[in-house]
Amino acid sequence: MKIAILSGKGGTGKTTVSTNFAWVLSKTISVQLLDADVEEPNDHIFFNVSFDYEENVELLLPLVNNEICIKCGKCSNNCQFGAISVFNSGTLVFENLCHGCGVCEMVCPVNAITERPKNIGKVMIGTINKNLKFGMGILKIGEPSGVKIIRQLKKHIDNKVEVVIIDSQPGTSCPVVETLRNVDFAILVTEPTTFGLHDLSLAVELIKDMKIPSGIIINRDNFRTNIIDNFAKKEKIPILMKIPFKKQIARIYSEGNLFSEFLPEFQEKFLSVYETIKELIK
Repeated sequence: MKIAILSGKGGTGKTTVSTNFAWVLSKTISVQLLDADVEEPNDHIFFNVSFDYEENVELLLPLVNNEICIKCGKCSNNCQFGAISVFNSGTLVFENLCHGCGVCEMVCPVNAITERPKNIGKVMIGTINKNLKFGMGILKIGEPSGVKIIRQLKKHIDNKVEVVIIDSQPGTSCPVVETLRNVDFAILVTEPTTFGLHDLSLAVELIKDMKIPSGIIINRDNFRTNIIDNFAKKEKIPILMKIPFKKQIARIYSEGNLFSEFLPEFQEKFLSVYETIKELIK
């Protein structure tokens, strides 16, 4: 079972849910936690990870030989990202827009385009304990997109474990879409605020388009507003769990610890979330 944990905005508690959920499940079943928030991975902070594998991730960028180029425009017309343009003076590549798909090289009729590798980050794989494996992607500072790193990270999914938990980037952009590909369930983490509701609605639109079953976890819930409850009822999305807005939980988190370890009552709640997910998938 592959479970993605996402949110429409940053700071809602994806890391909190991902790390605690993975740790609680690993007490009874085998789990792999993948941190796909490659721009700012931080799941590893909460564990003592023993890394035993590392690989660089490269993007193949087009290199145009303007002495051969006939300026036909086929490369530019076929690039869906607008990363290559043809001018009277020659063909120019905008590297920050390039996704390394290779289409420009394939359509060039005179073979004026070759490819050169560019390192954009890396993937690290390790172990936390005998029941909990870990992986993370790291995007190099200044690089515009971590899609390829996420794609490479997901190649290290361990099919022998019972549950894979993937901590996604916030938002609904391309990296989130890549994270959601081929997952069985999506947990939407939100907060009971107007901003939380607005960005939750965007995430709901995305998972509906991708036809992924989902449930909501409300973090920092004050139990005084029903703004998320009403939305969930309208959209017919189950609320899996509510994490209260408590200073004690915030303090535990700020010290780099898992609140479910210090507050055992939440271990049963996370196990209940898992059982509910299994029923919803069925």
